[in-house]
Amino acid sequence: MQQTLRLDVTGLSCAGCVRRAEAALSGVDGVHEARVNLATRRAEVAHDGAVTPAHAAAALAKAGYPAAEEDVRLRVDGATCGSCVARIEAALAAVPGVVSAAFNLANGQARLRILVGAVDEADLIAAVKRAGYAASTLTDDRPDAAAERDAADIARLRRDTLLAGLLTLPVMVLAMGGHVWPPFHHWLHGTIGMGTSWTIQFVLTSLVLFGPGLRFFKLGVPALLHRAPDMNALVALGTSAAWGFSTVATFAPGILPPGTAEVYFEAAAVIVTLILLGRWLEARARGQAGQAIRKLAGLQVREARVRRDGVMQMIAIGDLVTGDEIELRPGARVPTDGEIIEGRSDIDESMVTGEPLPVTRAAGERVIGGTVNGAGALMIRATATGKDTVLSQIMAAVADAQGAKLPIQSLVDRVTAIFVPVVIATALVTLGLWLAFGPAPALGLAVVAAVSVLVVACPCAMGLAVPVSIMVGTGRASELGVLFRRGDALQALQGVQIMAFDKTGTLTLGKPVVTGVTVLDGSEDTTLAAIAALEATSDHPIARAVVAEAEARGLTLPNVADAKAHAGLGVAGRIEGRMLKVGAARFFDDIPQGLAGTVAAWEAEGRSVLFAAFDDRIIAALAVSDRIKPEARSVIDALKAAGVRPAMITGDSRAAADAVAAELGIETVIAGVMPTVKAEALAELARQGRVGFVGDGINDAPALAAADVGIAMGSGTDVAIEAADVVLMSGDLRGVATAHRISLRTMSNIRQNLVWAFGYNVALIPVAAGLLAIFGGPMLSPMLASGAMAASSVLVITNALRLRRLRAVA
Repeated sequence: MQQTLRLDVTGLSCAGCVRRAEAALSGVDGVHEARVNLATRRAEVAHDGAVTPAHAAAALAKAGYPAAEEDVRLRVDGATCGSCVARIEAALAAVPGVVSAAFNLANGQARLRILVGAVDEADLIAAVKRAGYAASTLTDDRPDAAAERDAADIARLRRDTLLAGLLTLPVMVLAMGGHVWPPFHHWLHGTIGMGTSWTIQFVLTSLVLFGPGLRFFKLGVPALLHRAPDMNALVALGTSAAWGFSTVATFAPGILPPGTAEVYFEAAAVIVTLILLGRWLEARARGQAGQAIRKLAGLQVREARVRRDGVMQMIAIGDLVTGDEIELRPGARVPTDGEIIEGRSDIDESMVTGEPLPVTRAAGERVIGGTVNGAGALMIRATATGKDTVLSQIMAAVADAQGAKLPIQSLVDRVTAIFVPVVIATALVTLGLWLAFGPAPALGLAVVAAVSVLVVACPCAMGLAVPVSIMVGTGRASELGVLFRRGDALQALQGVQIMAFDKTGTLTLGKPVVTGVTVLDGSEDTTLAAIAALEATSDHPIARAVVAEAEARGLTLPNVADAKAHAGLGVAGRIEGRMLKVGAARFFDDIPQGLAGTVAAWEAEGRSVLFAAFDDRIIAALAVSDRIKPEARSVIDALKAAGVRPAMITGDSRAAADAVAAELGIETVIAGVMPTVKAEALAELARQGRVGFVGDGINDAPALAAADVGIAMGSGTDVAIEAADVVLMSGDLRGVATAHRISLRTMSNIRQNLVWAFGYNVALIPVAAGLLAIFGGPMLSPMLASGAMAASSVLVITNALRLRRLRAVA
C-alpha cells in the first residue's frame, strides 16, 4: 500500500536545489515519487511503506539539503523509576520521525528532536499513552512551529542584511564617492591615499563576504564540489572572483598585466548586501503567502470544558476523545467536531466554509471544530478528534494542494536542470571573449562582464514562479470555502470546456416534497403508508419526501421485510407477505394507460414521478417536486460568460430534466441514466472537450472520479467528497464559479511569473555579458546585476500575493 512521507527541507534557494533534492529522495529504495516545493520548503515522498523518515533524511543530508529538525517537549505523568524512563524513551524513539528522545524523571519532561513535518505532537502523546503513561504538550500556547521558523529566518536575514549594509556603505563611499562628487576623489588621494583606501575596502568587504555572506560559500562551494552548482554557487563564484581580483590588485599588483590593477570590492560587497536584502524581502513575502495554513491552525482551540463522571473540567484539546461531552459557552470557539445534545444557537462557520451568514444549529445537528458559537449555550458530544476533525482534514488537504507539482512545472524543471551550468559556461565564454577581443586593458572589463553574468542570473525566480502562486491561490480558495483536494486540479479546472451538473441536490435544493398522489386500487392513505414504509429504508431525497408526506398525514407505517435497494431504479421489499416495488418508470415493464395522462402532465411540469406495484401490478403513482437553488441561474450564467458550456446529467426523466434545464438555460441534457452510466455519459461529453462534473450523492461518485475535474458539494456524502478533486465546503453552488475563477486567475498569475522569470534572464544575461557595449552602449555593473537579481524573486512573490485579493462569485 502506497504511503506518503512529509519532511521540511533546509538549504533550498532555487529550482536547481529542488531538482537535486528530489533526485536524492527518488534514489531511496522503495520511493515511488518525490516532490519538493520551493515555496513551502516541504518534501512529499510517496513510497511502498518501507521508507522511514530517517532514510529520507539521510538522503537529503547527503545531497546537502538536510531535513529540518526542531525540539519538542512533553509533560509526562506517571513515571516513577528508571525502567519507566527507558520505556518512555523507547516508545518515543519508535515514532517515525523522532531523531532522539530523552526523559528526565526529576522534572517529568521529555525532550525530543524530531524531523519537521514527519511527526505530530499528537502521535508522540499517543505513543506515550500506549506505553502506559499520560502525556501532554508542555505549553498550551506554544506558537506554530512553522511560524516560529519563518520568524527566526526573517529576523536572521534582517540582522545580516543590516550588518552587511553598514559594512558596505563605507566601501561604496570610498569607491564611488569621487564619481558622485569629484572633489572627494582628490581629497581622498591627498589624505589617506588610494592604497590605504583599497586596504580599508578589502577589510570591510572581507567582513561582508565571510560574515553575513558566508552562507553563500557554505552552500555554494559544496554544491560546486559535488558538480551540482546552484544559486549560492553563482553568488560565491561572482563575489569571490571580484574580491579575489581586487585583493591581488591591492597587495600584488605586479602579478597583473600593466594598466589592469583596479579594484571591485564595492561590487562584491554590494552583491552580497542586495541579495541578502532580496532574500529578506522574499522571506517576509513568503510568510504572507503561507497565511492560509496559519489562519486555519489559529482556529484550533487549546482547551475544552468537558463533563466527565458528572464533573466539569478543563482539559487539553489533545486529551479529548470521541464521546466526550463538551460545554460550549456563548461566543466560544467550537473545540472539535461534534453533535449538539443540548441547546440551540447560531454558529458562524465562515472560517471553514466561506459562508458569511451564521447558520442555526439545534440538538441532533453537527458542529465543526474551529467555528464560533453565537449567543446560545450548547452541550456537544465529540464525534471526531485530532487528525479526524474537519479542520485538520482541511489543513491537510490545503497543505497537500499547496505542495503539489502542476504539469506546467515540468517546463521549469527542464530549464532549471541545465540553467546554472549554462550560466557558468556563459560566464567563462564571456571572460574569454573579452580577454581575446576586448579593448585594452581587457582584463578588468572581462572580470566585470563575467561577474555580472554570474550574478544577474536568477533561477530563484524560476523556482518560485509556480509554487508560490499555487500556495497563495489554494490558500485563498480555502478561505472562500473552496477546497482543492488535489493540487493539479487547480490547473485542470481552468482548461474545462464543459461543466456537467447532477440535478437533485446539486442544481436543486435536494429537499423534494410530494405534490401529487394517484391510486388505481385501494385507499390512498393505506397505499401511501405502504410506499412510505418501504421508502423509509432508503436515504434518497425523494424517499425522504415520501416518508415526510406520510408523517404529515399522521399515517402508521406497516412493517417491511427483505428490503433491497436497486441502484438507479428504486427499492423493493415485502409488506404483509406481498412484494412491493417503488421506483422510476424504468423499474417496471409497462405503465398502465390509466396513469399515462396524469403522469404526462406531471412530467411536463418538471415533476419527478414514482410508481408503486404490488406483486408486479402498478397500483399508484406519486409526483415529487424539488425547487431549483436560488443561485443556480447565476452560476450557469457565470460559467457561460467564462466560456464554459453547462450540461446536466441526471437519472430523472427527460421531461423533468428538460423543465429544470429550460429554467436555468442549460442546453445539453442527458436524462434517465443509471449511476453507473453517468461515467459513460461523461465520456461522450469528453469527445467534445475537457469535462468537469458537479455532484453530491453516492451515485455521483463514479462520475466525479471519471471527470477531468470532479467537484463535490460539501453538503453531500462522504463517498462523493472522497471521489472529488475539489470540494465546496459550504455546499453553495456559487462555489463552482468561484473555483473556476480561482483556477483561471492562479494559472494566469503563474504564466505572468514564468514570463517574467524567463524573460528576465533571456534579456539581461546578454546585457550582462556586454552585448550593449559592443555597439557603444554601457556595461552592466555587477551591482546593478545583483540588484536586478534580488528584485526578480521579490517581484514574482509580490505578484503571486495579488491572488489574496480574489473574491467569491456573487
